Amino acid sequence: MRFSVLASGSGGNACYVETAQTRILIDAGLSCRELMRRLEVVQVDPEALDALVITHEHVDHVRGAGPLARLLDIPVYINHSTFRKSIKNLGNLSKPVTIHTGQTITINDLAIETFTKCHDTADPMGLVLSSDGARLGLITDLGRSTQVVEDRLRGCQALIIEFNHDQRMLEDGPYPWEVKRRIKGPEGHLSNQQAGELLEAVAHRDLDLVILAHLSRVNNDELRAFKEAKDALRRRGMKNTKIVISRQEYPVSMAEL
Repeated sequence: MRFSVLASGSGGNACYVETAQTRILIDAGLSCRELMRRLEVVQVDPEALDALVITHEHVDHVRGAGPLARLLDIPVYINHSTFRKSIKNLGNLSKPVTIHTGQTITINDLAIETFTKCHDTADPMGLVLSSDGARLGLITDLGRSTQVVEDRLRGCQALIIEFNHDQRMLEDGPYPWEVKRRIKGPEGHLSNQQAGELLEAVAHRDLDLVILAHLSRVNNDELRAFKEAKDALRRRGMKNTKIVISRQEYPVSMAEL
C-alpha cells in the first residue's frame, strides 16, 4: 500500500491511497484542477483513479468531488446522510454508491472499514484501509475519541490523525468565542493533547508511521504538535515510529507499507 496526504487543513483535504490493483481518493476538498495537479506532483495519473470516498459533507472535504467524479467518470462512495447534505456541492453524479457507516467497502484488493466518529456533520466516518496485511487508519475532524475509534485504529501500521489546535493558542487567539467553543467542543476538532492521548491509546510496536493532519494555521504550532505526538509514543516505549506533519500547501511525499 502506498499513500499521500495531498492536502490537510481548513482550506481543503484529500488523501490518495493505492494498492497493487486499486487507486482511490479519500475526500476532495480542493478544486478539481488542483486535485489533479497534486496527484501529478506525487506522480499519479488522475485517469487511473478507481473511486472517490467521502467522509463527511463539509466543503473542505467535498469542494472538488463532483467535478472530479464527472471528469473521470468514477464512482463516489458516500453514506446517505452525507450525500443528502452535500448534494448542492456535489451536483449530479453519474456513479453514486450509497453506503452505510459501519459497512466495509471492497474495491478490487482494497478493503475500507468505515466507522462512526464525533463531528458536527450528518454522519461522519473514520476509515481503516487494508490490503495484503497492510493497514492504514485515517481519523481527522474528530471532536473526541470514543471506544469505537480506538478499537478500529488499533493494529494499523500507519495512522493519519488530527492534531488540530493547541488549547492555549485557541483560547488566546483571534477567533470569535462561538467558533472557539465549536472547535474545542465534543463535535469539533482534537487538540494536540487529546490527539496525543488517542495516539498513546492505539500505539503498538508495529506502528511505523504517524502523519499529523488538519493542523490549524492560526491556533497551532508544528513543534508543539510534533512534541505531543513524540511524547505519546515515548510513553509507550516507541522511539522509532516516524512522525510526519501534513500541510495545506503541498502533498506529503508518498509513503509505503
